[in-house]
This record gives sequence, structure tokens and C-alpha cells, in this order.
Amino acid sequence: MRRSTIISSRGARASDIFEAFIRGAAPDGGLYMLRDTPSVADIVTRTYERAPEFAHFAAEILDRVLGEWAPSGGWGEIARRAFPFAPHIRQAGGHLLLELFHGPTCAFKDFGASFLATVLESELDRRGGRLVVLTATSGDTGGAVGAAFHGLKNIDVVILYPSGRISTLQEKQLTTLGDNVTAIQVEGTFDDCQRMVKDAFADEALSRSAKLTSANSINLGRLVPQSLYYLWTLPALRASGVDAPPRFCVPSGNFGNLTAGVMAAEAGMPTAGFLAATNSNDVVPDYLRSGEYCPRPSIATISNAMDVGRPSNFERLSDLFDGDVRRMAERICGESVDEETTRETMRRYREDYGLTVCPHTAVGLAAADRRAHPPRDRHPSRRPESEGAETVPGGADDPPSVVLATAHPGKFSEVVREATGAPPQIPERLRRALGLEGESVRMASDSEALARWLRRFSDLSSDHST
Repeated sequence: MRRSTIISSRGARASDIFEAFIRGAAPDGGLYMLRDTPSVADIVTRTYERAPEFAHFAAEILDRVLGEWAPSGGWGEIARRAFPFAPHIRQAGGHLLLELFHGPTCAFKDFGASFLATVLESELDRRGGRLVVLTATSGDTGGAVGAAFHGLKNIDVVILYPSGRISTLQEKQLTTLGDNVTAIQVEGTFDDCQRMVKDAFADEALSRSAKLTSANSINLGRLVPQSLYYLWTLPALRASGVDAPPRFCVPSGNFGNLTAGVMAAEAGMPTAGFLAATNSNDVVPDYLRSGEYCPRPSIATISNAMDVGRPSNFERLSDLFDGDVRRMAERICGESVDEETTRETMRRYREDYGLTVCPHTAVGLAAADRRAHPPRDRHPSRRPESEGAETVPGGADDPPSVVLATAHPGKFSEVVREATGAPPQIPERLRRALGLEGESVRMASDSEALARWLRRFSDLSSDHST
């Protein structure tokens, strides 16, 4: 059987998967990638009488792909501890909705954060040492990371978020944990937060002395578990009588979730392709159309977790397709959805199907609707013009469309109420956070200010080696 290797998008090699997870970013400034992964096609296309139990299925995939690096207790134990929750599939109009919000913070990022926290805790228990998890959030990542790492004895967590640009509930989830979790409220955008984090990792002396690692989607330990729910979807659909490989419609901001899907396809998952659904921050759809990558300042929208003007994982996506935009456009289509359409989609799905969705999921549904029923006066191609037009779905032979439902609508109650006229139900685990008092550190969008603040962890970490 083929053995996986870990090489960054710029060429640096990691000795094993744990080095990649602990480092977060590669020493050459690139992003770690799994290479030469064994095929999982036989597992994914196996016939099941019912949807496979997610943690068991995840353990089988992890054993196949990462078996040579099994931690103490094996990948089965890691999967059991990391995934006490699972994806759900339901009908949504003419699409299938892959609900990924049944974890502790009601967002898809619970899958990656819980897995990474479980693996890092296991490794630090085995080898000793301490880590500082430094991460930036545009909304949901911070809450998922904070909850997953909260209370772990060998890990401190520092989360940067843009002041005034996340929902009330998202902010509560970041700022009410305390203990080993610190929230830093940055006077700026998510792109500023992301820049500050990258500058901290680029400061080799600081990164080494404070033992910094990341739980953003720059960390391969976030993307590996996210690829698992894509893989699980195929046998789950087959068990319900849907045999055709689906097209995945992915609400996209930093493009980690979409990259995880492409990684799953590279490992042998049959698929009819991917639809990258963005809000007005449409850098990647523009790239797929024009062939020119032009990052720009982010624009604030109601789908705030996708407000990213310089997506970190574009480097990974480009690497997966050898920098060839035509190859990428053969696998990935792009659609940008404006605010009015997002609100209208939320209203329409509630009225027509009794389905309340968050604004990010609404972006995905609107994009999927548009691909199924393209306007007559709109050129359908999302490839560079030199490639010619592609065939747009719209007939009986279209593949099934799976839209990723990335967050529970209760996390965005103000937006949902405004768009639909009715407040969403708020799960009890979210309601508890609303009743707590939050605390954060205010900071200018200044990388040196963050570096000074992080140096407090240097003495804590200097006597350990990881």
C-alpha cells in the first residue's frame, strides 16, 4: 500500500503527521499537504444498508491514509473521542443539505477543531511540552477552537477576531470561556487578524520560544477531518438510494472547507465536481473566470464568516492543480451571491420548504439554485475565456447537488429574523453562552503589538521541547 507523505506547498517536508499538526505552518512559509495518499475509493463506494456511523467510518479512513502514524490508542480512539457528533443529510428543495452544525458550537468547524485538539492533547501527553494555539477567526473558527481546546492542561489558546464584525453569539462563544482561552478583539478586519497571525509565525524567534501553532485552516490538522464528512456523504447517499456522484456546493471564505473536499476527491472520492459559493468577497470566482488572482480588502457582509479578501488556502488549492487555472476550473465552478439574494434565499426557503438556514448556507443554496437554473442572459462559463463555455446543469441528467450547511441559524438570530420575519430556534448550548459575561483584550491591528503580548508565553515554554 502506498505511504502518505507530508510536503508543504513550497517544498519543505515534515517527518510525520504530528510535526505538521504541531507546527501548523511549514518552516518555508508554505502550507503542509498530504501527498501520495492511498486510495480510499473502495471504502467510499462500499454498499451500506444505512448511513455508516461517522466515528467508525472516520477511523477506517484515517487508518488507511495515516495508518503509519497511528497515535497511542490508534486512530479509532482518536475518532471516538473527537466525534461524539455527526453530519446529517436532509432534503432542501431540489438539493440535499449536508448539515455540519451538530457539534458543540453548532458550526462545521467543530469537526476540525475537535479532531486537532484530540490529536495534540494525545501527543503532548506522550512527548511532554506545551503549545500556544494562535488563531484568527472571521466568526465560527474561534468558537470551535476555543471550545475544543478549553481546559486542556498543556495548551493555551489565543484567538484574534475583528471588532464589530462577528455576531453577538459568535463573540460570546469566544469571550466567555476563560481559563486557558484568551480572546483578542482587533480594531480591523479579519484580513488584519490573519496578517497579524501570519507575522507572528514568520517571527522565528517568537514562534520557537512561545511554541506557537495554529488551529486555523492553514493547519493540515483542520483539513484532514473536514475531508472525512465529504467521504462519508457518498456511502450515506448510496444507502438512501442515490448512486450518482454528487456535486458539492461549498459556502467559501478562507477556502479551507473546499480544499478539504478536493483532498477527498484526490484520495479517490467520486464526485461531479465542486461549486465554490462566495458572498461579495469573490476573489476565487473571479480567478476561475479570468485566470488572474487579485486579492483585495474584505467587504463586510451578513455572511460574515466568509468575509475574506485574501484566502489563505488559495495556495493549497493552486498547488493541488499545479498552478493551472484551467485544471482547477474543470473541477471547481464559482458563484458570487450578493446580500439581497442571500436574504431572499433565506426568506424563500423558510416560506417554501419550512427550512430556516444561516446566511452562509443561504449563499450555498442560492449558488446551487443559480447553477440549476441559470439566467438566460448570463454566460454560463466560469473558466477563462480561452477555454470556452462549460455545460451548465439544468436537465434531468444533472448530478445530485449537496449543499454544505455550515452553521446553525441560531448563531445568526438577528440576521435570520430580519430576512425571514421570524427568529430561529436557538439550541440550549448556544443559549447558555448568551447569558455569560464576555471578556477580551483590545488591540490595534498591529503585528508588533501582538508579538509583545505573545512574549508572555515564552518563559512558560522555554523549558519544554515538542
